Amino acid sequence: MAPRPLAILAGKGRLPEMLATSAANAGRKVVLVCFNGFRPDWMTDEQLIEARFEKPGKMFKALQAADCRDVVFAGYIIRPRVNPLKFDLKLISVAAKLLPTLKKGDTATLNAVREIFEAEGLKILGAHEILHDLLMPSGTLTKAGPSQDDFADMKRAYSIATQMGIADVGQGAVVAQGLCLGIESIQGTDAMLNFVATTSADYRPDEKAGQGVLLKAPKLGQDWRIDLPAIGPDTLENTAKAGLSGIAVQAGGVLVLGLKETVDAANRLGLFIHGFDPKDIS
Repeated sequence: MAPRPLAILAGKGRLPEMLATSAANAGRKVVLVCFNGFRPDWMTDEQLIEARFEKPGKMFKALQAADCRDVVFAGYIIRPRVNPLKFDLKLISVAAKLLPTLKKGDTATLNAVREIFEAEGLKILGAHEILHDLLMPSGTLTKAGPSQDDFADMKRAYSIATQMGIADVGQGAVVAQGLCLGIESIQGTDAMLNFVATTSADYRPDEKAGQGVLLKAPKLGQDWRIDLPAIGPDTLENTAKAGLSGIAVQAGGVLVLGLKETVDAANRLGLFIHGFDPKDIS
């Protein structure tokens, strides 16, 4: 018996395409759900459900008609501005619970969204449950490795990222020689690295010491099926532009979008990628 179609709530980035390709190669039909007119430039013959944030009822009916029971969230979707005058009956019924979370962090909002999907009989899968080699391995993956200065910056960055996670703000921080050069907020990792690239030159007191570490880790209490932090080749390019020594990510808790390509980019740029265990640096 053929498996039921896989629904991918697709935003921007590489992950939705990677998931669609994996599912198709396994003989599973893919149904893309895209919001507010977005259409991935890579899509070919995948079934498309065009959805609007204000009208989830129509989307749920379309998923039911397509015989979808499994859903995976993938890619970057800008936090919506919703118009209450356009709400359908489904959104009206959950608005009292959902709308207050839009003024909080992403975890609060996504948890509320997850509960709405599950109430419709849909099962939320993590991207790493479909692509089993997505999660960051343990240890150093690159020719370059972190120095003692880098490990000290990792520890400091992890402490900062942990507190940010408790506040449901972001999943990453940049630290150089103990100084916090940037924290991830709603704008994302690339915006943080761009900020560091344009502002941090005067804040590294010792040219011979570590030049800084980007650290990424999931928030404490985060549902790993949705919104795990991720890195990819582009992250390495932006890390290099920011003048950092490398990237530290939590082993088993961060998605690597194309492991070989990401490691190759790091080696080409002379950067390290290190998968850390929280108990070793906390």
